[in-house]
Amino acid sequence: MAYQISATKLQTYHRCPQAYYFRYELGLKAPGFFGNAALGTALHQALAKIYRDWDYLEPIPPLDWVSSCWERCSNNLSPNQAEEGQEILENYYYQFIAGETAIARPLAVEELIKGRLLVNDLEFKVSGRYDRLDFLGDGLELIDYKSTKEVKLPKPDEIDLQIGLYYIALEQRYHSCLQQLSLLYLRTGEKIVFEASSEHKQQVETVIGELAWRLRTDEQWEVKTGKQCEVCSFNRYCAAVQDQPEPLPPNAKSPLQIQLALNF
Repeated sequence: MAYQISATKLQTYHRCPQAYYFRYELGLKAPGFFGNAALGTALHQALAKIYRDWDYLEPIPPLDWVSSCWERCSNNLSPNQAEEGQEILENYYYQFIAGETAIARPLAVEELIKGRLLVNDLEFKVSGRYDRLDFLGDGLELIDYKSTKEVKLPKPDEIDLQIGLYYIALEQRYHSCLQQLSLLYLRTGEKIVFEASSEHKQQVETVIGELAWRLRTDEQWEVKTGKQCEVCSFNRYCAAVQDQPEPLPPNAKSPLQIQLALNF
């Protein structure tokens, strides 16, 4: 029975093993954050359609093609959102498409990638989702679209873990190494590139090895205190933060019910 691991889970574990334990081992629910993500979703869908459905018989698609893709993805938006999305995609077109000699067909768009990793006799199933994957000639470029209004970069250690996890999964899937992970901010037109290497892979293997050890031994899950405690969804249960922490809710899972099964 493979243990599911993702970049989000691995980043949570790196920030605080006990927060990971509360959320993923005990199954405690974190409060949801609600917002209007409809525009961002529509932009992602339109960009996937632009690159996936273009016939590539001509080197560069016309702006009309981009507009037609947007029309098919923006039906559920308000008029203001539809207009804003059209402007964002037009800016994207002139910055990333129109100036190219020819655009290359991506290896994949909006795909779920999976891989496997055996650590300390435990099998981990690594997974992640990306917006676009391009072949650079000597490696792969993973592109992640961001529709936020401001450029907010992940912390260096967290982006390193994300790179390493994708490095493992893509290497297994395509037998080619991840060369760079690019965050493309649609509203500002900024593209932030992070170089990838086998060191990121080794870092992820080390962190997963630590996680495997905790899962196998059921040792105490370490608490890492810091600024993240202020916004942690589980700080009310944490003795390192609260003088009198609340008891765990009755619907918390028993850790004994989710111990890993070994593959023999």
